Amino acid sequence: MNKFDNIGSRSLNQDICDESMQDSFMRPVKITVVALAISLFTAGANAQSVLEQFTVPTPGGRVLVESFGNCAKATCPAVLILSGSKGFGAPVYNEIGQTFRAAGLNTYLVHVLSAADLDAIATAGSARARIAYHTRRLPDWTSAVQGVASYVEAQPHHGSRIGVLGISLGAQIASAASVGRADIDALVLVDGGFPNGYPQPVRSLPPLLLIWGSADQTFPLSIGRELQRTAQQLGGPVTLDVYEGGAHDFFLRSGTGNAGAARRRATAFLVSNLSR
Repeated sequence: MNKFDNIGSRSLNQDICDESMQDSFMRPVKITVVALAISLFTAGANAQSVLEQFTVPTPGGRVLVESFGNCAKATCPAVLILSGSKGFGAPVYNEIGQTFRAAGLNTYLVHVLSAADLDAIATAGSARARIAYHTRRLPDWTSAVQGVASYVEAQPHHGSRIGVLGISLGAQIASAASVGRADIDALVLVDGGFPNGYPQPVRSLPPLLLIWGSADQTFPLSIGRELQRTAQQLGGPVTLDVYEGGAHDFFLRSGTGNAGAARRRATAFLVSNLSR
C-alpha cells in the first residue's frame, strides 16, 4: 500500500474531524487577513484624504491644486509639481510630496492638465498627434502655471519663495512658465525641457537643476546637454545630473536606487535655493 492508499483509508469520521479542526484554525486567519486588508485600504484612503484641494482662477480657467498641508514652520517655501502626460495617478507623487514637506517645503500638485487634456493625449493615436496637441495647448498650460505661481507667491506663509518641479511634459510646461519670471526662484526639470521650436526668446532662467536618465529614449540626453549649454550662456547657475541606465520614467519608479538618489538631489537643491 502506498502513501496515497494510506491517505484514502482514513475513516469518514476522521475526515470530518480534520475538516472541522481546519475550519476552526482558518476562521481566525481569514478574519485577520480581512481585517488587515480593511486596515490597509483605510490607511490608503486616509493617506489620499490628507491632500487638501482648492482651485485657483487663471486666465485659462480654474486650476485644481492639491496641497500636502503646511510644514512645521511658520514660513516655508512652496514647490509646485507638474506631472507628466498621464497626470498624477501614480502613487509615487504622494511619496515625492511627503518627502518635500518633511524637508520644510509646502508642496502642491498642480493639475494643469485637465481631464479633457489627459483623455486627448491618451487617445491621440500617434506621437505626431500628441506633439501637435501639446503645441496647441502649451500657451494655456503655461499661463495657468504662471497664474498658480502668482497666487501661491502671494500667500504669506511661503515667504515669497517658490520652486517648480516638472516631469516630462510637465518639464516642458515648467520651463516655458519659468522664463523671465521673478517669482520663480528655483526650477527642477526631470527628463524634459523646452519643446522643439519653442517660439519665445529665452533671456533668463531661475537656478536650474536638470535630472536625466542616460537611457531616456523619449527625450534623449542630448536635449538635456543642450539645455544646460543654453542656461550657461544666459549666465545662470545650472547643473545636469545624469543617472546611468535611467529610462524616461525612472524618477517615478518606487524603490529604485536611481529614483531615490534623484529625489534626494531634487529635495536638497530646492531647499538650498528656496531657503536663502
